[in-house]
Amino acid sequence: MKPTRVPKNPCFSSGPCAKHPGYSIEELNDAPFGRSHRSKPGKEKLAEAIKRTRDMLGLPSDYLVGIVPASDTGAFEMCLWSMLGCRGVDVLVWESFSKEWATDITKQLKLKDTRVFEAEYGKLPDLENVDFKNDVVFVWNGTTSGVKVPNGDWIPDSREGLTLCDATSAVFAMDIPYHKLDVLTFSWQKVLGGEGAHGMLILSPRAVQRLESYTPAWPLPKIFRLTKGGKLNKEIFEGSTINTPSMLANEDWLATLKWAESVGGLKQLIQRTNENLAVFEAFVAKNNWIHFLAETKEIRSSTSVCFKVDLSEEKLKELIKMLENEKVAYDIGSYRDAPSGLRIWCGATIEKEDLECLCEWIEWAYDLVK
Repeated sequence: MKPTRVPKNPCFSSGPCAKHPGYSIEELNDAPFGRSHRSKPGKEKLAEAIKRTRDMLGLPSDYLVGIVPASDTGAFEMCLWSMLGCRGVDVLVWESFSKEWATDITKQLKLKDTRVFEAEYGKLPDLENVDFKNDVVFVWNGTTSGVKVPNGDWIPDSREGLTLCDATSAVFAMDIPYHKLDVLTFSWQKVLGGEGAHGMLILSPRAVQRLESYTPAWPLPKIFRLTKGGKLNKEIFEGSTINTPSMLANEDWLATLKWAESVGGLKQLIQRTNENLAVFEAFVAKNNWIHFLAETKEIRSSTSVCFKVDLSEEKLKELIKMLENEKVAYDIGSYRDAPSGLRIWCGATIEKEDLECLCEWIEWAYDLVK
């Protein structure tokens, strides 16, 4: 029978992700509209966003946090272009965004001493083959494949190269050993449902040392420059920004952090995400026509959860359209480069009850179209 209840929030996109429960535009009333981002109140707001982010994540005291242009993409690109080239590079690829980083390194930067370890969707490359004498580039969670690294045990504390990690759909949702990562980036619009356009950059002391001791052979555009006169531009990590930020988006980020604090902080965010994943684990266990794309549980993402469905591509599109027409679920088709299937966001801003409701609708739609 057709379900009688619908999700309170039908937004299950994997980016931009759903706003936190109870979100209201009124939460942004304190934004310093019409003021320079370099004014005292403007800079204080940006510095507050940095401090709250640091405190929420519990980063090592000597790690730096900064707000940079162009979302997670901009944050990660600036590090690739600023830090790579002085030693070999190992790149891990298992979905579309990690493939973009490999393309950047091999086709744009054209670094010759590069090894690319690639796995198909649903799998991970063999982590034991990574050489940490090289710089190592990877994503923590493959947003378009639903596959994550199982933990940080494969990364040695005594590595010679840097570890550069795109962690945009993992931060605030998964346990991450920050001391294993020298560069870490993410975007506001993922796990906490902030607004787009800005990225967060986290640097270890080893990453800072690289920036201050190595100058790339290629020119860097202004928005990629992290140093001045051979020294780290520390103002970026104190509330100044390379170019003009959106104070509205920054206020929205502050609102998301305040909500996260109100529900119990990082531990509770991770718990909410895991409980959301558990809804689908029970659903898949009950139905033999839907399967996780990730081959094993230990590499299964808890945020961008990807599924294979025993339907033709045409029938699957029909199912997705039905749920959208019923205003039950928006944007749940797999990523354009991924195998045909479903991709449903299960991060901390999603309510468990909405996912339970969505499961009823998926089963109803499947029975109609199969």
